[in-house]
Amino acid sequence: MANVMKPSSSPLTTAEIAALALSLAHLGSGPQATTARSGLRHAFEHMELDDEIISTTLTTLTEPMPAPVADRARTIANAITSRLVVRLHYRDVSGRVTVRDVDPVTCMVHRDYWYLVGMCRLRGAIRAFRFDRIVATEPTFIAARPHRADNFLPFQGKRATHRGHVAAA
Repeated sequence: MANVMKPSSSPLTTAEIAALALSLAHLGSGPQATTARSGLRHAFEHMELDDEIISTTLTTLTEPMPAPVADRARTIANAITSRLVVRLHYRDVSGRVTVRDVDPVTCMVHRDYWYLVGMCRLRGAIRAFRFDRIVATEPTFIAARPHRADNFLPFQGKRATHRGHVAAA
């Protein structure tokens, strides 16, 4: 297949790139996923990002997730797409595990970690859950309440690459 270059009216948004990255992150390391990750790296080369973001966030976005984390990421991505509550078994920084029903809003990457951002029904507030601290996920058939991602993200109203965050829809 020949390379085709078309002038772009606008580059991909960081939300679009991160959504693609989330989809790729749980695909594993097969040939198609490897090629797709290469394309994602190429898209990042054409964005105005500082070196710190490139060196940490880009690596996180383009590396395959470990298999158990990828399985949980699939459940989370399906819950976001289906607009359903996802049940998380979450280990906090102190090592305590709680079970939380979350209205998933979006996923994002900050430096070395993927996060689920959602409305935690246990706490009654928006929370960010680090993927590597999610012990288990369970799909539910409970409709999630609608929440706009831009109301909850740390770079709200600012350029999406502020402080190394990238959001996924």
